[in-house]
Amino acid sequence: MSEADHAKLEAFLQRAPYIRFLGMRAELAGDEMTAVLPFQPHLVGNTMIPALHGGVIGGFLEATALAQLWVTQGSGRLAKTIDVTIEYLRPGRAMTTYARAELRKVGRRVANVHVEAWQEARNTPVAALRGHFLLAEA
Repeated sequence: MSEADHAKLEAFLQRAPYIRFLGMRAELAGDEMTAVLPFQPHLVGNTMIPALHGGVIGGFLEATALAQLWVTQGSGRLAKTIDVTIEYLRPGRAMTTYARAELRKVGRRVANVHVEAWQEARNTPVAALRGHFLLAEA
């Protein structure tokens, strides 16, 4: 991806207050974007384990999908969430979490996106998102 794509992605991440609150960042390598959620104590929901709050994980997954659409669609306007389903597969422990979005189908108006988040190993995801997003009209 080009420097323009990197700048576009950074602008997206700085645009939303909740993404800034999470401390989310993203790395581009070729045509793949990996979202990174560095662990911070204020993200813990269950202090007994400790585990990340489910809303933090869900927000991170949705932001990853929107960031991937922002970079690949190039319209300059944010896609809008139609619906999402989140599968919480195992506790998100107090450590850095990563996510990647796969654009399963991108039509003229709607995109179908799948996102998986993991911590230590990509083949053992902590959560997954399946969602539909309304694309900005050109």
